[in-house]
Amino acid sequence: MSELKTYYLEMNAPSELKAKAKPGALAITEAEIKDFRLNRFLYQLVGEAWQWTDKLSWSDRDWQAYAERKDLRTWVAYSSGAIAGYFELEKQADEHVQIVYFGLSPKFIGKGFGAALLSHAIAEAWGWGDTRRVWVHTCSTDHPSALANYQARGFRCYQTLYGEPPVAAG
Repeated sequence: MSELKTYYLEMNAPSELKAKAKPGALAITEAEIKDFRLNRFLYQLVGEAWQWTDKLSWSDRDWQAYAERKDLRTWVAYSSGAIAGYFELEKQADEHVQIVYFGLSPKFIGKGFGAALLSHAIAEAWGWGDTRRVWVHTCSTDHPSALANYQARGFRCYQTLYGEPPVAAG
């Protein structure tokens, strides 16, 4: 097994976004009424294939404290009535926004939705208040196209770490 690589990427201006148009078959909606059960479900649905395990042992109280904060927002993508994917944005200090989680559910990988969903995530991050920087991290255990998708949308890698995985895969 090769050593884990974690890539940290950033975008410092909205003009850096290289957006991909949303296909008509994809609807993206913010979950404006926060419910930690939805975030837990999405985390498991999307993350299972990519070894997102850091939150699997969390209690309901842990999930609620995480997911129902004012500084965390969640969007769900749908296609033909089914959940196609999701992303979470977290407002951080200095007007930075992190794409904390991002991904597609297994049945929708390879259908051309990833670039459009990521474009939407980035646009929402830039539109949240006075955002000065949008950032994300991904690692070598995520989907093989994840890093390329981030870079194709305009993110630039500013750090690569080797070894232990980050607290949250993105």
